[in-house]
Amino acid sequence: MNERSRSGIIREINGPIVTIRLPGVRNGEQVKIGDIGLYGEVIALEQEYAIVQAYESTEGLRPGESVEGLGLPLSVELGPGLLGSIFDGVQRPLEKIFLESGDHIPRGLNIPALDREKEWTFKPQPDLEIGTWISANSLLGTVQETETIELRVLVPPHHPRCELIELAPEGLYTLEDVIARIKLPNGKIQKIRLYHRWPVRTPRPYVQRDHGVSPLITGQRILDTFFPLLKGGKGAVPGPFGAGKTVVQQQVARWSNADIVIYVGCGERGNELVDVLETFPALQDPYSGRKLMERTLLVANTSNMPVVAREASIYVGMTIAEFYRDQGYDVVMLADSTSRWAEALREVSGRLGQMPVEEGYPAYLASRLAAIYERAGRVETNGCGKGSVTLIGAVSPPGGDFSEPVTAHTKEIIQTFWALSKELADARHYPAVDWVGSFSEHVSTAAVWWHEKIDTDWQRRRAQALALLAKDAELSRIVNLVGPEALSSAQRWELEGAALIKESVLQQSALDPVDTFSSPEKQYLLLNIVLTIFEKGAELIELGVPVQELTSLPMLSKVRRAKQVYSSEQCDKLRELMVDFNKTFDEIRLEYAKFKEHAQ
Repeated sequence: MNERSRSGIIREINGPIVTIRLPGVRNGEQVKIGDIGLYGEVIALEQEYAIVQAYESTEGLRPGESVEGLGLPLSVELGPGLLGSIFDGVQRPLEKIFLESGDHIPRGLNIPALDREKEWTFKPQPDLEIGTWISANSLLGTVQETETIELRVLVPPHHPRCELIELAPEGLYTLEDVIARIKLPNGKIQKIRLYHRWPVRTPRPYVQRDHGVSPLITGQRILDTFFPLLKGGKGAVPGPFGAGKTVVQQQVARWSNADIVIYVGCGERGNELVDVLETFPALQDPYSGRKLMERTLLVANTSNMPVVAREASIYVGMTIAEFYRDQGYDVVMLADSTSRWAEALREVSGRLGQMPVEEGYPAYLASRLAAIYERAGRVETNGCGKGSVTLIGAVSPPGGDFSEPVTAHTKEIIQTFWALSKELADARHYPAVDWVGSFSEHVSTAAVWWHEKIDTDWQRRRAQALALLAKDAELSRIVNLVGPEALSSAQRWELEGAALIKESVLQQSALDPVDTFSSPEKQYLLLNIVLTIFEKGAELIELGVPVQELTSLPMLSKVRRAKQVYSSEQCDKLRELMVDFNKTFDEIRLEYAKFKEHAQ
């Protein structure tokens, strides 16, 4: 990755696509275009010409202007100072740009992503001796990046097995200071600093995949209990406009039990990202009590930013996620949305004159999507144990059509599918996750964790609730055709039981301070209470108790309010509630038995 600068000229300009003549240029190489120095990337070579996609507007460029090859692929800087920062789609620090240039980003501006002047306290690994043979991703020392996250300084992945010949003592160092020197097998000496660069389109290496059973706990009942996602898994949140995709992703970012959250706003509206930027710094991390931004990184590429930079933003976010994964952390990357990313592919493909396929998308859409999602996973690192990257991508199908190419290809790749419904959103049922169209391939694996940590009856209770919801859909069709009078008492109680599940378990308010997060224990207790009430009620109906008497019980309104009354720390109160409900049912049973005996 040695830099080698060369010069050439612009031949042709077609929107963000620029044809240049630059001898010796390589495919994937970064270039500076024109007199103002726009950044771009070579995406194709045709005889003596190269096709470049520019990451900034090409307005004002003209043929004949100079082009400079930088000798490097599109890369990101990886080191202390990433967390708490806000970058654009090609890792330019937006806060620094604002201080230097105001609200608008000047074209050709190049500011380093990481602060070169700030000093960090480096602590060398105590058991690491000079002369030790080390390899890629070996641990050299640590830096306290934030109050909650300790950055582990590793040997960069592109270094082979080598000998450690110098390691800096504990002290303050800038990013440019040398903290270690290594000798390669060929005798060359390499310097290691607190940061390094890595090409965004190249997955970072690891020892091997690890198949863990730890679920990603989001605090959202319908996600954790009904459609779980494991750490290192691949998930998608498809839904039409207004169904709540961004809110679901923001809830995952706020409440998930991941160590680090990377939020990539890829082509979404600016006001949604402004909401993220305003709310996240004020939020408290529920696990550490510190500010949420101390474990969060934002990549903001709004819909009015250059389209080509949108395509790069997901690769930038994923590379940073892999950097922290290699340190043994569990990372969640949220991409909002992959549909806008696919639209960027479509625009570039059209400019290049490539043959379109479904709905104008390029033929390689499926392979590009798969390449991104396959970089997620739980892995065993070389020196920091096990780490994971969980990728959750929002999909925005036009008109809510899940058969369109981006949604269809995504569905083939991912393991958990949280489908959002416009009908549920219109009915003010949030999160608007459709329990019919959603699925999870992680249920049997996640059950191991739930049975060990929460209750051995979790999987049976989950299946029972889904069966009742399916029965509700069937009975609702009958009611719409012939009215509720055609239903038996048992069927009317089934409708009431399904309504209890929807209102007491599935519905959850992101704005309610108590209901916004539910611990796994609270989730199971709420579900168990509702299903126990349904079972007890069904038994009473078999004995002849009128369904009207059961539906008018005060306990039903108590159950509906329980999620907002009792926090995750008050699970004992929920257990007491269950005891009271059982007593009520026993009293009804005795009263009805006496009534029948007296009637006889």
